Amino acid sequence: MIKISENIRKFRELKGITREQLASDLGMSTSGYSKIERGEVDLSISKIHKISEVLGVEISEILNFDATTIFNVQHNSLVQGTGAKAENMHFHSDEYKDKYIKMLEKEIERLNAIIQSISKKN
Repeated sequence: MIKISENIRKFRELKGITREQLASDLGMSTSGYSKIERGEVDLSISKIHKISEVLGVEISEILNFDATTIFNVQHNSLVQGTGAKAENMHFHSDEYKDKYIKMLEKEIERLNAIIQSISKKN
């Protein structure tokens, strides 16, 4: 199942846009926009299209977000599968890669903190 709401959040974070900024650009409240990211509302194609325009990405990228497209992984058969061709890959700037790495590092820190708090309770 495609998690469009998660893909929208990932692109927003990669672009360094706050929920408040995106909500404003979409002409909606922050709480209304937050429901989109939480997957609490069904999105119309026209709303997804508007979000893609504001984020500056193709609608197909929101529908098919794949972290491997951010990295130059043309020689990594574990990520792409055997026989993947470089001309089929989408390459993005180092800026996206760096932001994505920072986002992943923060998530690792958050998960480690949860693990530590659980370990202390046991």
